[in-house]
Order: sequence, then C-alpha cells, then structure tokens
Amino acid sequence: MKNIVLIGFMGVGKGSVARAMVQQTAMMALDTDDVIESMENRSVKEIFAKEGEEYFRNLERKTARWLKKKVEGTIISTGGGFFKVPAIKKVGTIVLLNAPFETIYERILAHPDADKKLKKRPLFQDIDKARALYEERLSQYLKVADIIIDVSDKDVNTIAKEILKKVKK
Repeated sequence: MKNIVLIGFMGVGKGSVARAMVQQTAMMALDTDDVIESMENRSVKEIFAKEGEEYFRNLERKTARWLKKKVEGTIISTGGGFFKVPAIKKVGTIVLLNAPFETIYERILAHPDADKKLKKRPLFQDIDKARALYEERLSQYLKVADIIIDVSDKDVNTIAKEILKKVKK
C-alpha cells in the first residue's frame, strides 16, 4: 500500500489529522520533523538557529529518500516546507490540507496551548511575514498535491474520513 503524505501550511492540522487517520485504519503514522529531530538529536528550532534553513532542507531531502526506500503503507505528516523535496511524489500520494490563512491562525490562537503552538512556529511571530509565506506557498502546494482537502470548519475525524475515501478511489 502506498504512503499517504500530508502537506500544507504550518498549523493547518497535519499531525492531528494523521493521528485521527491512525484511529480509523490499521496504518501507522510518522512526522518528518520528528524523524529529523531524532536523526539530529535536537529540535527543528535548534537546527534552524544553529545550521540555517539550507542545512534543514538537506535533512528533509535525506528523510524523503529514506521514506521512499524504507516506508510503505504509512501516514506521513510533514513540516510546512517538506513539499519542496524533489522526490516527494515518489514517497506516496500527496494530500494537501488547506484552509485560508486567517482560519489557520485563528485555530492556533483558539488552541488551549496557543502560546506553545505559536512559540513552536517562530514565523507566526510576524503575522505579515507568515501571511506572505502562506500566499507564496499556496500555488506551489496546489501543483504538488494529488488530492486537495479543504479543512475549514471540519473536525479532524471528518477530514480523516474524507482523505481515506479519496485515497481509495
């Protein structure tokens, strides 16, 4: 069985949806940022701060190669920029979770651990920069996606069911 690769802007709910999909299937899930943090034995935030974005993107490419060779039948949630990995289509079926920027931002602010969520996403410290990045990436996400799911006003279980139905077609 092919992998299901969840892409989308940071905070759109890729990890939460992956966990809901695990509950509805016999599949396992993994997160590319977690894989990278395990490889490096430090957080993504530390990697960016000490090594820079280019180093991190190389780690994403290395992770994609590993996923392509070693992982199948798995739900893979990705970091916000993982969609740029050249071999991503070979990793699995690409599912874009999408919502308007304001919806994503409001959802993060409404979360019980909003401060922690925002701290984990330094780009959200400057809303104008975050919005510009979202707008820059949206067309790129759309080009890479095999399936597009609008997650606005839907709970994670509904989103998970919708993905599973579309992937099986």
